[in-house]
Amino acid sequence: MSTQTTRRAAVAILATTAAVWTRAQTPQQLRIGFQKGSFNLALLKSYGLLEQRLPGARVQWTEFPAGPQLLEALALGSVDLGATGDAPPVFAQAAGKDVVYVGAEPPKPDSSAVLVKPDSSLKTLADLKGRRIAFQKGSSAHFLTVQAVRRAGLSWADVQPVYLPPAEARAAFERGSVDAWAVWDPYYAAAEISGELRALATSRGLTNNNTFYLASHALSRQPALLKTLFQVLTETDARVQADRRDAVQRYAEFAGLPVATVQRMVERRGAAPVGPLTAQLVSEQQQVADAFAELGLIPRPIRVVDALAQVKA
Repeated sequence: MSTQTTRRAAVAILATTAAVWTRAQTPQQLRIGFQKGSFNLALLKSYGLLEQRLPGARVQWTEFPAGPQLLEALALGSVDLGATGDAPPVFAQAAGKDVVYVGAEPPKPDSSAVLVKPDSSLKTLADLKGRRIAFQKGSSAHFLTVQAVRRAGLSWADVQPVYLPPAEARAAFERGSVDAWAVWDPYYAAAEISGELRALATSRGLTNNNTFYLASHALSRQPALLKTLFQVLTETDARVQADRRDAVQRYAEFAGLPVATVQRMVERRGAAPVGPLTAQLVSEQQQVADAFAELGLIPRPIRVVDALAQVKA
């Protein structure tokens, strides 16, 4: 599928969706899935803005260790909305999971890295040849690793992926079971601040670290409610930018992290208003999907536009 075709299809769908937003009706229940790295959602929960905007609705918040687990719950109907990085929706769509893209945040190209020990003999990405690299399968760190291997001029067969969720990956790294660890913030920031690990390469120039909001089909057909969600998420981000000290403290308490770690995470995060996907983001996401398909890491090629919210007037 050509990039131009992808863009045309995305523009048509996004224009249709934006055109039919009307006044939201308050749902009886809204179930939101988030991760430790879901900064906007974590702060939205802390500020209580969604509960204020949707009085009478019961908002349920559920934390997941990573995007793949969150999208599995979404596909099974356990949550209505969640945010993940670039790879989880690709794996979910390729596996026939029932998920729909409904929104996105701006790119965060500095928020993940391939980490090694400070005294490691690995100095360049090419040194990953033959090495064991830990990361969550189907996560944004998976795509980061794919891109890092490509940049090094290696083939996927040249490295040994070890599929582990973040906490288990760090434990494996610390006991010497793996040579490198690919991960995102706040895990990256925590390792960086501790000085126990160093970045062999950051995601800058390898991936934009796009964050997507995905929803059940039922929620995706309520554009007014989605607009309300995006408004409160964007308002949350505005509060973060206006009072970073308070935001850092709130997030540190939520995540159980040192303030210094959260400060580092926020420093490289930038502003993150939330809104509908742009054609550019759809095009970038198609490139992610194509990269996994070319390596045979997903069961079939996919068209990202097929999973975009489509709302009829």
